[in-house]
Amino acid sequence: MIPSETPREFISTAQAARQLGLSLGAVQQMVESGKLVAWKTAGGHRRIRQDSVDALLAHTKPQTSHHPQATRPDTDALRVIVVEDDTMLQDVYRETLPQWNLPLDIQVFDQGIDALLEVGRCAPDLLITDLRMSGLDGFGMIRRLRENPVAVDIAIVVVSVLTPEEIAAEGGLPDDVTVYRKPVPFRELHGYAQALISRIRRSRNLQATNAKPA
Repeated sequence: MIPSETPREFISTAQAARQLGLSLGAVQQMVESGKLVAWKTAGGHRRIRQDSVDALLAHTKPQTSHHPQATRPDTDALRVIVVEDDTMLQDVYRETLPQWNLPLDIQVFDQGIDALLEVGRCAPDLLITDLRMSGLDGFGMIRRLRENPVAVDIAIVVVSVLTPEEIAAEGGLPDDVTVYRKPVPFRELHGYAQALISRIRRSRNLQATNAKPA
C-alpha cells in the first residue's frame, strides 16, 4: 500500500540532503543501504520519511570521540575523522593518535555513511580512511565528499592494503588524495598531521592579518 503523502511526513531527496548537509548521491546511498526510509511515487520520484531523517540526525553518533562535541571545541585543534571497520585497528588509532602531543579532535567511525553524515554536520580538516569496507566503501565515500561543496577542502589520506594497480582497477582516486599502504604508517601520518596544522595556522594568521583595519 502506497502511504498517503503529507508535507510533514515525507520530503524529497533534495530536502533530505539539505537537512543532513549531504550531497544527493550520499542521501540516495543511505536510502539504498536502509539508513533512510523511502518509497517511490508513480512517477519514479523518491519520497523520504521525515521521521527517519530526524532519527538519523538525533541518533547517529561517532563510535568514539576524543572530544564529544560535533563542533570544534578548540580553534587550534586539527579535526580528524578516521574511518576503519577493523575493530583492532580502531583501537590502535585511538591509542596512538592522542600520544602525538598535537592539538587533535579525533572521531572514529566504522562506516562510510556515518562519516559522511558527520562531515555534513561539521567538516573535518583531515579524513583518514580505509578503502575496502562493508556498506559504502572508501571509494564511494571519497567520491561523495568531492561532490559536496563543503567538503572539497578536506585533506584525505587513504590507508589500505590495496596496491596502486588494484586502486586503479577500481576507478582510481582523486589526485589530491594521499595514499599509504598498510600496516598503518603512523610516523608518516604524524608528519602529515604536523604539516597540516602548520599550514592551517599560517592560513588563519594571514586571514586575521588581512582582516585588520588599515
